[in-house]
Amino acid sequence: MHEPLSGITVLELTLALQGPAAGVYLRDIGADVIKIEPPTGDAFRYLRGKNNNTPPDALGPGFISANRGKRSVCLDIRSEEGREVLSRLLEKADVFLSNYRQPFLKSVGLDYESLAEEYPQLVYAHVSGFGPEGPDRDKAMLDGVAQARGGLSSVTGFSGQTPVLPGATIIDLAGAMQLALGVMSGLFARAQYGMGQKVATSALGATLWLQQWELQQCMVTGIPLSAQGSHVPNIEGPYGIYDTQDGGSFMFANAQDEESWDALCIFCELFELMTDEAWNTPGKRLAASGDEPSPNEIRVLLRRGFASKTTDEWVEFMYSQPGLIMERVRDHNEVIADEQNAANEYIVPMTMPVLGETQVVGNTIRLSETPGRVKGPAPELGANTVQVLEELGFDPSEIDAVLKHNASIIKEFMDAESES
Repeated sequence: MHEPLSGITVLELTLALQGPAAGVYLRDIGADVIKIEPPTGDAFRYLRGKNNNTPPDALGPGFISANRGKRSVCLDIRSEEGREVLSRLLEKADVFLSNYRQPFLKSVGLDYESLAEEYPQLVYAHVSGFGPEGPDRDKAMLDGVAQARGGLSSVTGFSGQTPVLPGATIIDLAGAMQLALGVMSGLFARAQYGMGQKVATSALGATLWLQQWELQQCMVTGIPLSAQGSHVPNIEGPYGIYDTQDGGSFMFANAQDEESWDALCIFCELFELMTDEAWNTPGKRLAASGDEPSPNEIRVLLRRGFASKTTDEWVEFMYSQPGLIMERVRDHNEVIADEQNAANEYIVPMTMPVLGETQVVGNTIRLSETPGRVKGPAPELGANTVQVLEELGFDPSEIDAVLKHNASIIKEFMDAESES
């Protein structure tokens, strides 16, 4: 079956999450993604995270998530052998994708200006921390730092308290999504106009992109929004998370019709909300006009109502009322077991080296005629070095020279580690 990027080769020089996660989407929709790693590997391979009781030689979960299906080639890109391999790879590549900082890329001749003239058809895709221009263009970034710089931290948590971080690396992944979108735009433009170009995005840009509504609100009013805890800073009324009698939680958005709202009020014995004209329409409950009473009034009542029933009682009620926009807060184990995710192949089974049978987050974008698919596990370090070099036409002695150089780099690293 055809896939959107069948025949496209992506040369990926990335580490950690933001760059690799863009590459894994391109791989899912058919591209051949060749990941270049130093002889010691992308350090993300070895990051085990919390509660990890898997064997010590198992790949790190983060590396699995962002590198499944790719081919791994080990190169010292500063060496003569490594540069020759890179040169041949660039000759066949459609996309060069990286999240290394620009000063480093320039130092090894892999900046856009160095490659554009020799490879005019190349789509050069780069994601940075703070954007390609400005005084901080070369500043180091991690996910939470971009959240702070981009203002997201200021509206996350509870008003008057220390801001909190979300429970996921959302900016790295948002930056990856934007980079993948940029690559697709660059490839489409090349097909239209016959030229490659530089595609650039950043974690800071992704942070702003995720807050378009909230930032626009401040641009229009001149007043910054503030953190609202379990509620959204720019939405008034009941929209928020509420606790049940036995420690569960539900996200309640609104009722699509008055019959559903009345059913909710009757179920948790909030009869006053049925009769109060201040809240008797969906628009009033969302404070759409800005003239409604304080949202805290309805929130206090709903907290009492949700706390009057158990989680199971709320689940049963929720499914009896399709007009209510609400959902139970689920933990990660529950998400992995959710039949809705299985039905849509958002979570799919996979066999991994060392780990055996496990699951991964799949390709969440579906095309009816040219669908992508999860291609396979993340590669072992350098698993495809020989294969790729053979495809490029290197003879056995040249391949052996690359492998011996890689081994010498690893030995130097291990010796330094043992002495420290």
